[in-house]
Amino acid sequence: MRKLVLPVSIIAVILALVLLAPVLPLADVRAMDIPHRFAGPSMQHWLGQDEFGRDVLTRLIFGARASLSIAIGSALAAAVIGAALGLLGGYFRGLVEILTVRAAEVILCLPPLLLALLVVTILGAGFWPLILALTILYTPNYARIVYAATLQVRGLDYVTAQRALGTHPLKIVLRTLLPNVLPPLLVQISLVIASAIVIESGLSFLGLGVVPPTPSWGLMIRAARGAMEQAPMLLVWPSLALAGTILTFNLLCDRLQSVLDPRAVPAGGAIWLRRRKPAASPPRAVLAGEDPVNRRAVAGTPPAAGPGDLLAIDGLTIALRRAGGIGSGMELVRDVAISVRPGETLAIVGESGSGKTLTSLALTGLLPDVLEVTAGSAVYVARDGRRLDLLAEDEDGHRRLRGDEISMVFQDANAALNPVQRIGEQLSEVIRAHRPAGAAEAGREAVDLLRRVGIPDPDRRARAYPHELSGGQRQRAMIAIAVANRPKLLLADEPTTALDPTIQAQILALLSDLRRDSPEMGVVFVTHNLAVVAEIADRVAVMYAGELVEEGPVAEIFARPRHPYTAALIGSVPEGGAERLVAIPGTVPPPGKMPPGCRFAPRCDHAEKVCRQASPPEFRPQPDRRTRCLRFEEVT
Repeated sequence: MRKLVLPVSIIAVILALVLLAPVLPLADVRAMDIPHRFAGPSMQHWLGQDEFGRDVLTRLIFGARASLSIAIGSALAAAVIGAALGLLGGYFRGLVEILTVRAAEVILCLPPLLLALLVVTILGAGFWPLILALTILYTPNYARIVYAATLQVRGLDYVTAQRALGTHPLKIVLRTLLPNVLPPLLVQISLVIASAIVIESGLSFLGLGVVPPTPSWGLMIRAARGAMEQAPMLLVWPSLALAGTILTFNLLCDRLQSVLDPRAVPAGGAIWLRRRKPAASPPRAVLAGEDPVNRRAVAGTPPAAGPGDLLAIDGLTIALRRAGGIGSGMELVRDVAISVRPGETLAIVGESGSGKTLTSLALTGLLPDVLEVTAGSAVYVARDGRRLDLLAEDEDGHRRLRGDEISMVFQDANAALNPVQRIGEQLSEVIRAHRPAGAAEAGREAVDLLRRVGIPDPDRRARAYPHELSGGQRQRAMIAIAVANRPKLLLADEPTTALDPTIQAQILALLSDLRRDSPEMGVVFVTHNLAVVAEIADRVAVMYAGELVEEGPVAEIFARPRHPYTAALIGSVPEGGAERLVAIPGTVPPPGKMPPGCRFAPRCDHAEKVCRQASPPEFRPQPDRRTRCLRFEEVT
């Protein structure tokens, strides 16, 4: 912050002189003394007198008043308009982006000075036409900078977490995105003020800016130019004032860039959460042994869930969206079918890249823009008994469910919590987003929630920012936000992965306590840690390379796996009970290079020729067990 002392001090002195000019002991700015025109400096006129005998120092100070008012006024007006356009275009993308950012960029095709001249010529010279001209001129620059910063921030976990909690999009834009894009915005404001001073002075010099007798630095330079031989210092004073002020604002811009350090904003791809229409998807490729009928539910008529199911996913397929949105690309998740009953915890396990997280994101409508659901249904039974197909809901429907009926706990609480909002504010926000609670009531409930999840001194922690909490406390706060409205379905995406074993045990104990307090809440627990599965889950679904390969009760899966991949997972960890740990050979195939037939066949010791020819159908060794393996009877 010490870097800002010099430029801020100089600018503060200039602004103080400008604001206090009417009450300072200065000469009358318009008083003329023709007999003493071009007089040099004296005790009464420190910088001399101009071509009409007016005091040069007084006109310099009042000229700064006009020049800075126009520059700062136009810079702030352009900042407000440009920031609004950039935020809306960067967050909503699509048509909104075209109508905001892209439309503003049309102005960039015109030369800046010519554009300003055009506006001034149409509206006439003067103070307000000049502000309007400069506002139009600089708005696209703000829009592009804020748009770029928004694209970086909107893909981060804490923005996705706000969406998962059902926060209204405008609240996300104003309370989450705007504070995080302020650093580049502030830097641009200081830069634009310096540039606007130059353009205002140039237009005033040409007679198209400030109208006499109002003083401005451009007018003073214009008048002094004709008297350079008689009084050359009349040109020096306004030129020094103009150059010094511009250099000071440029120095402030340079120091702001260093202090605010835009590189601290994590880089990330632009991820737009597209509003999905409940229309039928294009047909996908038919798998071997599969009914060649697209099982995607028709909007408004979701298929029936099984008896007693809270959530029933059937045939879920997620694919990369092709360029232009025509057809579907490679499949990342294929034909997944799982269910969750009220009060049950279903663990989804598998190596990285198996599609676990994508499956949970599809349920909440939070898939990245480059992905789309091409088939399947996910029938959810709401509190009021309605059966909703989550895959057919649009953005408004998902937002009503997120944070209320369905909540999500993210893997990295440090990234999922908004770094510029206090913990209590974030808790209060999700409460008030779904319930008619006042600020005071929501604040008290936020403290109670922090106490419920075991955070010590909850009153003080509610006033803390995320970086002031330990890793375990941040994760507890994230869980408190997720359960604030007592959801019926909780999606937990590896919530203990980034924590040490002691804190992991505490978080698992907390989740167990929450399950006892909410016996009707179903939990989908995404993890790769089999020890966690054995401790917290009732049933387990094993995924590999985007497919569900085995599903059943935890105890039975661990006692006798029915798929080679499940057996290999259990045999590769100490918790599996094997006498000797065995690594799984090879790696998970990338999405574009899936092997024919069984996707695990290249790494499987039990694979035969038939396994590499056709995708195996689903078998049921027992009524509550499923496996996708032709040789499931031989797997131990």
